[in-house]
Amino acid sequence: MTSSLATVSYIGATILFILSLGGLANPETARRGNLFGIIGMAIAVCATILGPRVTPAGIPWIIGALAVGGGIGLFAAKKVQMTQMPELVALMHSLVGLAACLVGFASYVDTSTVFPTPAEKAIHEVEIYVGILIGAITFAGSLIAFGKLSGKIGGKPLLLPGRHLLNLAGLLAVIWFGSEFLHVHDIQAGMTPLVIMTAIALLFGVHMVMAIGGADMPVVVSMLNSYSGWAAAATGFMLGNDLLIVVGALVGSSGAILSYIMCRAMNRNFVSVIAGGFGGGAPAAKGAAAGAAEPAGEVTPISAVETAELLREAKSVVIVPGYGMAVAQAQHVVCEITKILRDKGVKVRFGIHPVAGRMPGHMNVLLAEARVPYDIVFEMDEVNADFPDTDVTMVIGANDIVNPAAQDDPSCPIAGMPVLEVWKAKTSIVMKRSMASGYAGVDNPLFYKENNRMLFGDAKKMLDEVLGALNA
Repeated sequence: MTSSLATVSYIGATILFILSLGGLANPETARRGNLFGIIGMAIAVCATILGPRVTPAGIPWIIGALAVGGGIGLFAAKKVQMTQMPELVALMHSLVGLAACLVGFASYVDTSTVFPTPAEKAIHEVEIYVGILIGAITFAGSLIAFGKLSGKIGGKPLLLPGRHLLNLAGLLAVIWFGSEFLHVHDIQAGMTPLVIMTAIALLFGVHMVMAIGGADMPVVVSMLNSYSGWAAAATGFMLGNDLLIVVGALVGSSGAILSYIMCRAMNRNFVSVIAGGFGGGAPAAKGAAAGAAEPAGEVTPISAVETAELLREAKSVVIVPGYGMAVAQAQHVVCEITKILRDKGVKVRFGIHPVAGRMPGHMNVLLAEARVPYDIVFEMDEVNADFPDTDVTMVIGANDIVNPAAQDDPSCPIAGMPVLEVWKAKTSIVMKRSMASGYAGVDNPLFYKENNRMLFGDAKKMLDEVLGALNA
């Protein structure tokens, strides 16, 4: 393949990637968007392998790597459960960061590249330094995120004394070693500051994500998605590959925009999340420190049969899913209940909070897997005004995203966070295993409201009982 044909192929792949992002913006076009992305990547890979920069001797190695990577991808696609998707995404991000680091070191030790001027050599070395820096932060941070999302690392934030000073010292050290790196003229001498910078970047990635609490993990996932995009773009600069630069910029910018949307949905700013947020993983202390809106009263339990009766008599129902539904794999039962209620003439809708679950769009993916119709799935802003006219709201395994303390208690850690106002319905039913707090470690006054009922137990088991009662 000639250089011109490879360039045309890259342009076509870029267009398909842009169309892919556009398709993924809507559930109804997501399949088409994925297809565009697959075709675009296939064209890009073929153009790279058959292009002028790959020698015939290297093709078998590339094909072997594709076979190994493709095999691992197929295995993951078949074996990984939908509830494990957040940690899988984090793990994939770590691989992008690792690839950027490896490419950076390989580019540095490659002596075959000749630079016409010292300025071009310096620019290339800056690309290598920045690429390895971003890649190392992405790699280490994504591994910690994987550990937190999979439960291998606790969700409580690790807040070291003077952590901001530590971060500042790390940044200054990276800048100083970068200056040293650019002023050496020997590869062996330059390797020392490069390796030290990489170690600092790895430690920073670990420290950054360890300081972020469980409630902020959806933001972390989208943030790491952005980092992986910039790491890919940096790799493109190191390799002189225009397609990698463009695609990395697309992923990096879209991830940054998504992070901004997530932060707005939690009434947070990006800097405060990185600096270490709420989500300690333990209930907040009671008393004066807990704020003025401390819940009072007793909860009112309800049985599955009574829940079915309320649903049967309702004219309007809004279902609010959370991570508890994902853990219990209850989305298919929820879909069956939805079908029965709609057949009986009940207006059923789903209310999705932007940060429900452990990654952006987590609940939408689960409902799509269960074949819940797209047209009855609404975002928080679309459904919040309808709760006063709703007969029954069912909250399935969600907590912080339906907590009225966010509006009523200015001292609450989640104060100001937009929430689904389920308590405004005639009756709200909260399904939980226990009275434990959510990721933010904050008690929920919703549980004690007069119009609220608590259906305790495993979500799938209790919903199976509700389904059985509806069919009776």
